[in-house]
Amino acid sequence: MKLRVQNDRRDSKRALKLRESPAVMQPNPSERGVLAGNGLSLNLQPELLTGTPFTATAAAAASNADSSEVRVSMTGASGDSNGGASSRRSRVNSHTHSHAHPHSHGHSRGQLHSNSEPELDPPDPDGDSGEPSASLTELRCLFRWIQKSLPFLVILCAKLVIQHVLGLAVGVGLLTTFLYVNKNIQTQVFLQDRHSKLRCIWLLVFLISSTLLLYYTFLSETLYFSLIFLSPTIEPLGFWEILWAVGITNFIIKFLFMGIKCLILLVPSALVTYRTQGRWLMLTEELGQVHQATAPVPLWFRYLVSYQDSDGVSGLTTGVLLALFYLILKLLGLYNQRTSLLKTVRIFLAGEVSSAATRAQCSEAGDVCPICQGEYRDPRVLICQHVFCDKCIALWFNREKSCPLCRTVITDKVYKWRDGATSPHLQIY
Repeated sequence: MKLRVQNDRRDSKRALKLRESPAVMQPNPSERGVLAGNGLSLNLQPELLTGTPFTATAAAAASNADSSEVRVSMTGASGDSNGGASSRRSRVNSHTHSHAHPHSHGHSRGQLHSNSEPELDPPDPDGDSGEPSASLTELRCLFRWIQKSLPFLVILCAKLVIQHVLGLAVGVGLLTTFLYVNKNIQTQVFLQDRHSKLRCIWLLVFLISSTLLLYYTFLSETLYFSLIFLSPTIEPLGFWEILWAVGITNFIIKFLFMGIKCLILLVPSALVTYRTQGRWLMLTEELGQVHQATAPVPLWFRYLVSYQDSDGVSGLTTGVLLALFYLILKLLGLYNQRTSLLKTVRIFLAGEVSSAATRAQCSEAGDVCPICQGEYRDPRVLICQHVFCDKCIALWFNREKSCPLCRTVITDKVYKWRDGATSPHLQIY
């Protein structure tokens, strides 16, 4: 009876150990001798395999473990002397691994959990390149602000247009008049002897009527004083008023010299040849640009000096200094323009850059103009001995300064205003 109780206690302890251990395969102690010889024998506990709870009745039946064990024998070669040792090492390693498995499993779970924690926070897309996204955000904010402020901006622009509708209408009218007349004058110059006298008269009348209508509309401001370097009677004398008066004066000066070009075109070709006509047109445009540059000086000088009078002596002194600085800059600009004017006058007085070609020179050139591919009409020979028609080479030198064939430089200045064009540059200061 004592022996049975001891066996039951031993078996119950053994069962508790088996429950604590996750391994399902335990070696049979009686087979240790066989392991050293031929192979490996493992005992599979049926209650662990079936997963049934280990109860007191099962503990009683555990005494007959020898009869209920399932043996798996792994045998190696009989001549392998290292089989037993390797099988022992594998058994010990498997046993150690079976004990270390829960810890490693728990550690791996903890590691996975720790690795998965940073993924909860999404990566910042602007970490490396925060500048583009910031700029896009600013653009979106600006677009939204413009979208919200668009009605107010439309109302403000409408108010400004209504308030300055007369000045805007005058500016648009002057611009369209200039573009129309300038294009027609260039066309008439290009037609040479075939230009229409009636068309030139119409352009002249159109310019005169536009100028008189403008000055009559603003008669109280006396804007025509600016043409003779006097200040108009504009009150109050503010920045926008000065800018408006300078712009109108600049267009009127353009109209004045464009009218002179129309008069040059009305001169019969028997009195003025095409080449002489081009030189007069070039000189007229250079003089017109000088006039446009000097006309705004009295207006800006008066504005800079008198605009600070209400501030006392200190304001007046500041205004005088600003006016003197403006005059210095204007004199430097006029000095550069003086150089261009002197070159133009020199070309106008020097006459032709080519001379009349003889019959022998025309025969050597083949009696065919390289530009128009026709017979020579009033042939001219350049310093490089190439022969061209007078009108053909005159048109060429309106935009070039070298020979069309050999590219020898004939003159140091392009005769760019000989085609009757007027500079569209608006001289504000």
